[in-house]
Amino acid sequence: MADVTLKGIVKDFGSTRIIHGVDLQIKDRELIVFVGPSGCGKSTLLRLIAGLEDISDGEMFIDGELVNQCSPKERRIAMVFQSYALYPHMSVYENMAFGLQLSKHSKKDIKDKVMEAARILELTPLLERQPKQLSGGQRQRVAIGRAIVRNPKVFLFDEPLSNLDASLRVQMRIEIAKLHQDMDATMVYVTHDQVEAMTLADRIVVLNAGRIEQVGSPLELYHRPRNKFVAGFIGSPKMNFIEATVVSVAESGVEVSVAGSEPVKVDVVPDGLSVGERIEYGIRPEHLGAGTTGDLSGKIEVIEELGESHFLHMRLSNGALITVQGRGDAQVRAGESCLVKFDREHAQVFRGDGFAVSKVMPLGQPKKTGALEGA
Repeated sequence: MADVTLKGIVKDFGSTRIIHGVDLQIKDRELIVFVGPSGCGKSTLLRLIAGLEDISDGEMFIDGELVNQCSPKERRIAMVFQSYALYPHMSVYENMAFGLQLSKHSKKDIKDKVMEAARILELTPLLERQPKQLSGGQRQRVAIGRAIVRNPKVFLFDEPLSNLDASLRVQMRIEIAKLHQDMDATMVYVTHDQVEAMTLADRIVVLNAGRIEQVGSPLELYHRPRNKFVAGFIGSPKMNFIEATVVSVAESGVEVSVAGSEPVKVDVVPDGLSVGERIEYGIRPEHLGAGTTGDLSGKIEVIEELGESHFLHMRLSNGALITVQGRGDAQVRAGESCLVKFDREHAQVFRGDGFAVSKVMPLGQPKKTGALEGA
């Protein structure tokens, strides 16, 4: 396998700049996920790695070799698309073998490679079937098998699970994660679904408007987002943001008044924060609790029951709408008022420019929270 290095990568379409000077090091045998909203440039960046789009400026290296002028074939990559793109008149075996036949591989070599890929993907019993006789998940496995037989340096996945229903997406996520472990391969995976990103990635690249917002492990991005964009995009439901005011500053942290509440301490490095400064208090739904005691009062507008948990969508007294996660069935009803209690250890502070204020304690190995376990 191979590492991939991007240095100052720029992509222009006419006078419109889509990718703005991206620098990124993708490690050998790493599964890295590009994630971001529609139009953020993640698929364009993947196509630049694949050689399907020309680089406007910057340098790209695969396995130490400059590939700016190399064709997709010369780059030794294999790409799996959202569309399965299988030949409907060919069997599973023939679909997986076709690229090797075009490359003039021997019949024995083709058979060996196809049978090995079929074994890895558990497609052996299906080799004589045609695509119309397969489920969506099976078709996607055939598309992945067609990539495996080429023995590429890098696997590229462009939203491969978008066409599958919810249960199949979960199954295929597990299969792709297992494939990465078994093959020890370098993989670059694009998705708009942050749940896929959290559950698959060694590292996540969060993109926004053609720029990298943050790169890190899933838990690093979840617990220590660099800014409001990352905090709001990573996690489902997203982090709550509530207007607050700094009321005191000390080396051990700051105290803030959240929506007019009594002062609440947050363990962040004060670093330039001043008394009276307007900030935003960030806290995830699973770090809030609703009941008869708490820091803020609010009215429940909507309840979402999920069985093992529930979400309360509440309107605070200052008009802010927040989401509170609880376990099991909700013991309250829409329209009722209750108090909201903060788990202050997990609170974040964001400045007016949207950047996070660093936590006092360094990032360790935080325990997985409910949102991650349910991802």
